[in-house]
Amino acid sequence: MQNKAHVVSLAQHGTKTATGHLAAPLIRVRDLAGVFIKRQLQELFTSADDTLFDMADRASNNQEQNSLFETMRELRLKQNNLLHSYLQQLTESFAHLTQFRIGATAGSTPADRDSLTLVQPDELEESVAISTMVRKVMFNDADLLDDLNARFGHLLQRELQSVDNPLGPTNLSQLFLNGLHQLGFDNMQIKLILLKLFERSVLEDLGLLYADSNQILVEAGVLPDLHTRGARKKTTSALSSTKMAGRQIGAEQADPASAGNISFQDIQLLLRELGTARSPAAPANATPVSPADLMRLLTHLQQHNMQSQQLSGDLVRQQIDSILQRAAQQSQKPRIIGEMANDAINLVSMLFEFILDDRTLPDSLKALIGRLQIPMLKVAVMDQSFFNSSDHPARRLLNELGSAALGWSGKDSRQRDRLQQKMEDIVYRLLNEFTDDPVIFADTLQEFTEFYSTERRRSELVEQRVRDAEEGRARTQQARLQIKQELNQRLLGKTLPETVVQLLQDNWSQVLLLRLLKHGDDSSEWHSNLQLVDDLIWSVGEHQEQTDGIRLKEMIPQLVSRLRTGFEEAALDPFATSLLLTQLEVLHIQAFQQLKRTLARAEEAATDTPAAPETSLRAPLDLSPEELPESLQQVAEELADQEVATPAMVEISQDLELPDNENSVSEEEEETELPEDDPAMAKADQMRPGSWFELKQQHEPAIRCKLSAIIRATGRYIFVNRHGLKVLDKNRNGLALAIKRGELRMLDDALLFDRALESVISNLRRMKDS
Repeated sequence: MQNKAHVVSLAQHGTKTATGHLAAPLIRVRDLAGVFIKRQLQELFTSADDTLFDMADRASNNQEQNSLFETMRELRLKQNNLLHSYLQQLTESFAHLTQFRIGATAGSTPADRDSLTLVQPDELEESVAISTMVRKVMFNDADLLDDLNARFGHLLQRELQSVDNPLGPTNLSQLFLNGLHQLGFDNMQIKLILLKLFERSVLEDLGLLYADSNQILVEAGVLPDLHTRGARKKTTSALSSTKMAGRQIGAEQADPASAGNISFQDIQLLLRELGTARSPAAPANATPVSPADLMRLLTHLQQHNMQSQQLSGDLVRQQIDSILQRAAQQSQKPRIIGEMANDAINLVSMLFEFILDDRTLPDSLKALIGRLQIPMLKVAVMDQSFFNSSDHPARRLLNELGSAALGWSGKDSRQRDRLQQKMEDIVYRLLNEFTDDPVIFADTLQEFTEFYSTERRRSELVEQRVRDAEEGRARTQQARLQIKQELNQRLLGKTLPETVVQLLQDNWSQVLLLRLLKHGDDSSEWHSNLQLVDDLIWSVGEHQEQTDGIRLKEMIPQLVSRLRTGFEEAALDPFATSLLLTQLEVLHIQAFQQLKRTLARAEEAATDTPAAPETSLRAPLDLSPEELPESLQQVAEELADQEVATPAMVEISQDLELPDNENSVSEEEEETELPEDDPAMAKADQMRPGSWFELKQQHEPAIRCKLSAIIRATGRYIFVNRHGLKVLDKNRNGLALAIKRGELRMLDDALLFDRALESVISNLRRMKDS
């Protein structure tokens, strides 16, 4: 599959890092990746030059323009250093495979959730940008990457995750960002532009690299029977000179059945084979309408239909035919539309019939987008590349509007929704201003993409905070479960004073939670705090030996001091904790009293002295100051002339429950358990972050939401709306239930125009075959 003449060692680029005893197939994959990255980054530098020049040309002031020109100059001077640095880091990533987890390197260590409040805004924006880029790769190429992970892991004899793979999107993106930092690119706007260009030049084509890398490993006999499940066909080599030069798939490699590879001429042939059912029969003496007259006719319809709320494709065709009939009656000459224009009109009408029936688009925005039918008709009549080129501004505008509408659920307040208002402005501007100059589509496309990119960035920042909060909540739930297990292990089967049980269950558990989250369960702090629990339980138990008194006297001051410090650190209610500590001091005094009486009885028994009458704990204390720690002496003096109440005791026969205000599992999820072999369970497992859904529950309006994250630690699926705000939280079983009941429906997020064109072509082929 590979042309080995093009595969060169990264060592030729000046890398000096040892291979770390990599297996030969991994070295071949590494070298293949080096060639791929080098060529793609060179393409990035060319694109960056053009992009920065265009931005400078549109700059609002001289200072901004000079800054952009300076960035262009700096990038030209440093591009070789950036390329060399990237290849060096990539080689080191492969070398680290045999040393330690790549995910643990300085460049890719995940942020400590406890320090998120210290993250600078620039770092957060970088993190959001990379997370977005990675999600797109995982949505498109996850199966190919999973196969590559499996084959890498087979060679390394350990499991390998995507985040640890040198060719994973996380590592590749972070290496590029590291290179920008090393070379002094500090302007956030410039970094975001370069990251976007990196996404377009490198990440969008990663599937090609993954396919070729898998092929190398298959040819080397590494898991040859491993088959990608549902992966897209990557038939083009990552090193294809045709693809590198023109970024177009060769005709001999293209899938002839794909709608994306069929031309307008091919569609015309399909229409011819189906006859002229969509057009009236043309008389022999009919006169074709001139292009100028046709444009005037369509412009008339465009103005006439501006207030129409629903405009079907058939209605537009009927209106055109009606006007031509009236013109023919007046001139006594039959008028027809030329063959090419007629085919374009028919095809656009079918496309908009699909759009107006599309369940993915919300009804209100569907009608709004549908009003662009006549402007799109005019573009298609003037320029048939509208159907052939995915970069055509009018086609891109339609796709952008469709993508923006995907997550729209309706107005969020009494005020007009910003997205809907912007889309209305774009549509009405085209209806009012577009006559025959298609430049307006490029202008409106730029206007809308700038608006929507700002909206999307704002929502992505909010969404990132939601994910951070959910992952933090998952860590908290895991920590709380671990603390519960530790306490129950120590308390079950014991009978203890109620004060001690309450102190541990309701208060010290919160301190343990804070310490566990902050230091981890391998830390000395965590083990020291668990030891305090053991010491506390021992300190209020029954004691028999003189040495117990010595230990109690040394232990109690430190024990109470550490309890008080922990309560303050956890910001617990000082009045409630102070009362508990006072009650604990009384328990400790009683422990000394009980020990003194036990020792006295033992001494009397040893000397055959008649035993003193049994005394109750409610008897006055008879402890001297030197028998108690200094911290308890004042309390003992206050209790000296009082009867000390017998402490209420609690027998712990079942697991303690810790306070938890974050119970997010609904009763429905708990009560209805689906079997593992239920098809809905499999569908839940196939869901990937970034996918859009429509949720419609009984007596509730339908909402659009995106799967933002799957919290692996707790098995929670977190959904957000288009503003990035959390709207739904399900566990795996609850999600499967929603799917099974039809409450949750996945939306097709493919590009609107492409989806419509594919549907039309499929329908035409079915009609032809039948």
